[in-house]
Amino acid sequence: MEFKDRHIQQLHRNQSFDFTELALQLFQYQAQHNEVYKAYISHLHVAPQQVTQLEHIPFLPIEFFKTHDVKTGTFEPEVTFYSSGTTQMTRSRHFVSHLNWYTYTTRLIFEQYYGSLQDYVVLALLPSYLEQGGSSLVAMVDYFIQQTGQEEKGFYLHEHGKLLQAMQHARQRGKKVLLIGVSYALLDWAARLHGKEDFSGVTIMETGGMKGRRREMIREELHAHLKQGFGVDAIHSEYGMTELLSQAYSLGDSIFRPGYTMRVLLRDLNDPFDVNHNLRSGGINVIDLANVDSCAFIETKDIGRSHDNGGFEVLGRFDNSDIRGCNLMVV
Repeated sequence: MEFKDRHIQQLHRNQSFDFTELALQLFQYQAQHNEVYKAYISHLHVAPQQVTQLEHIPFLPIEFFKTHDVKTGTFEPEVTFYSSGTTQMTRSRHFVSHLNWYTYTTRLIFEQYYGSLQDYVVLALLPSYLEQGGSSLVAMVDYFIQQTGQEEKGFYLHEHGKLLQAMQHARQRGKKVLLIGVSYALLDWAARLHGKEDFSGVTIMETGGMKGRRREMIREELHAHLKQGFGVDAIHSEYGMTELLSQAYSLGDSIFRPGYTMRVLLRDLNDPFDVNHNLRSGGINVIDLANVDSCAFIETKDIGRSHDNGGFEVLGRFDNSDIRGCNLMVV
């Protein structure tokens, strides 16, 4: 059995594996078989065989997904995910050999925090993602909708009335309702509602992203507008991006909890190679064990604050980073 198959089986078989051990094994594999990552490590004069701690692993700057084909080994991708963005922007590309590796992992991570998808009706307000195509978020949500076996339509562009009817129908059937949407689309709808509809018992989850349609705002301000418009006490959030195949979720308190395949390490804001577990805030580096086809060690352009038990907040992004689609708020 090839390394990739064994690795994915370990991830999918249970959630009690030794994260550090699997991450170091994956690093050694990708340092040898990912040509882009291998060249980057060589440029840094890092000897892979001497890397024995997570903090010593070189993290690949996320920009490489725009400029290079970041692939581990040789394979024909079943799917290629593209980042959102305007026509003037270069979109990141993420090559995935098996779509079901990705979708099944997303289900395990979601159910880790929210319980069985079969108890839910999933309603999605993701117009820009649907219009551009190639979205990993759309692929995830589409898979969730299929797993629920729901009667209701899942995706909506701007049909707020039909979405409201679907929500009411689901609640009448005793189902939990998850409304997941891009930030600007949820804000547009919330502004029209003014708290006049009953969203009690509905989990409203924003995925970030203004797409240039609205001004960027800090998460507290965004959630305040959404809570007022929908008349709810809490807004949930999903943290993910094209370059990652794992997600983290905030259950209404703005603290993200990484999926079991994901870990966040912080780097010094002025020294990208200073990764230190004692830092309370800094640049966000992500280890994503699901990224077996690409690179599992990503230096993002997000700035975060660490919390106990691996939780983290997203405080903003570096000034020179592009506006991306998922949970990028200015400080």
